[in-house]
Amino acid sequence: MKIDSKDYRVRGEKVKLKDCPTNVKPICNSQKDYQKLLVEHVEELSSLQQLHYACSRYALLIVFQGMDAAGKDGAIGHVMSGVNPQGCQVYSFKQPSAEELEHDFLWRTTCQLPERGRIGIFNRSYYEEVLIVKVHPAILLSQGLPKELSDEKNIWKERYRSIVDLESHLHRNGTRIVKIFLHLSQEEQRKRFLERIDDPEKNWKFSLSDMHERKYWKQYLDAYEDCLHETSTHDAPWYVVPADDKDNARLIVSQIILDAFNDMKMSYPKITLKRRQELESIRKLLAK
Repeated sequence: MKIDSKDYRVRGEKVKLKDCPTNVKPICNSQKDYQKLLVEHVEELSSLQQLHYACSRYALLIVFQGMDAAGKDGAIGHVMSGVNPQGCQVYSFKQPSAEELEHDFLWRTTCQLPERGRIGIFNRSYYEEVLIVKVHPAILLSQGLPKELSDEKNIWKERYRSIVDLESHLHRNGTRIVKIFLHLSQEEQRKRFLERIDDPEKNWKFSLSDMHERKYWKQYLDAYEDCLHETSTHDAPWYVVPADDKDNARLIVSQIILDAFNDMKMSYPKITLKRRQELESIRKLLAK
């Protein structure tokens, strides 16, 4: 089955997540077929990443967002398993530190943006500032903003605008941005939480705060709908990926990233005549 990443792209219309599936027909008919296709994707990504590193004209930023247990870590680990670590950096953003709270809300993530020739992966991101902070507006009080700048009637629109402006600026300067929302159902999250409790190797992934946030499921969906609508642009699109089936999700994610690479105009650097002559001289020395 061919995967068309455009099927999952947010196009600017108002997003209704209840109308977006969290599960779709399996892309592969068997686990063997899945493994084969994933390996093909990983190998192609490895080849394109090598070209990307050598070309060094673009940076690629991949943003992962989703509810707890949506599969962000697993998608990153499986899809990027063949990528050279020298050309890739992964950052997981947790609760802001005291130092980070002294700066604007984009500062801590801006410091970790990828250089040209490299892939940057954000496991959660600056989007937390229009998601968890929107669901829990009391967090705004800890951010030290002037009272006139923390008005809930305006702050979210202003933050959406700041994000879109930043991403437009990055695009103009060679950073290509792909944003992936792993769309998980509440029932599937329940099952995965139970797995984390029952499996000793997954206990560390579960905390009481996960259960606490589950109470705000509808509020989070509302926040995501607004966020996806306001910040999915032509240059920095959002993709809503059904996440109940981990295998399907990983294949879709890998195809989205492959398409992002293929949209770049990349080629290996052409060497000058002088450099070619130098290499031929070295070849003669080595041949002796």
